[in-house]
Amino acid sequence: MVNIRELDPAASPLDYFGYELRRRREAAGLTQRELGAIVFCTGSLVGQVETGAKVPTREFAERVDAALVTEGFFSRLVGLVLRSQLPTWFQPFADMEATATYISTYQAQMVYGLLQTETYSRAVLATGVRDRLDELVAARMERQRILLREEPPLTWVVLDEAALHRPIGSHRIMREQLAHLLTFLDHKWVRVQVLPFFAGEHASLIGSFTSLRFDGHPDLVYTEDIISGHMTANPETVKEAALRYAHLQASALSVEDSAALITRVMEERYAQAAEPDGRGVA
Repeated sequence: MVNIRELDPAASPLDYFGYELRRRREAAGLTQRELGAIVFCTGSLVGQVETGAKVPTREFAERVDAALVTEGFFSRLVGLVLRSQLPTWFQPFADMEATATYISTYQAQMVYGLLQTETYSRAVLATGVRDRLDELVAARMERQRILLREEPPLTWVVLDEAALHRPIGSHRIMREQLAHLLTFLDHKWVRVQVLPFFAGEHASLIGSFTSLRFDGHPDLVYTEDIISGHMTANPETVKEAALRYAHLQASALSVEDSAALITRVMEERYAQAAEPDGRGVA
């Protein structure tokens, strides 16, 4: 007889997902293979999710909801599952980012996580721990869903021009990423400005930072070092960050001129010729 790993549903969102999937599948009178056939995957994959050995994707959760008629239960739960896959030190920021009404960020090295394509994210994350790469990429893509809300946070991104020129992954990946940035030109809630090289010295030579604003809660400033992230609501730090960001915006190109520069870099630096994959974190 096959040994079935029993999950503690209170242990983690992933264990709760697996526990409920098995319980509801069995209540529907389906084997793992039968459910897999309905949701277009193998019975083995269903079993891996049920034992917490595999992290479910959003697509898998949505198909299971339809198959088991669970009224969106798994689709709602999968967001928590994927967020739990983020690095422990990053999760508090992701939780706060998801509730912010205004996000302003300066990125000196790469595209901000909320605006990254999947392939760009994969190349960036591959520079770190690679044994959970699929889960980390899925978690980052899930994090971006806050921009799809009916009332998403106003998100203002200032990118150093260096982020456009640094080849992350390959020319194809960079071309797709820059093209993706251009899709936000007419977006009501997202603004992208580029801080050009000719701006010279500027207000944040020390590096990247992100400010979060909330309804009814103090503003936060978030920074990262090589090991972890740091959040603070210290009023003096928040004030200093706001001043520096104002200077960065003043030195950056307009949204329209930024789009023109992104287009030029995309066409001149990242033509269709393929390049071997390279690597590049955030």
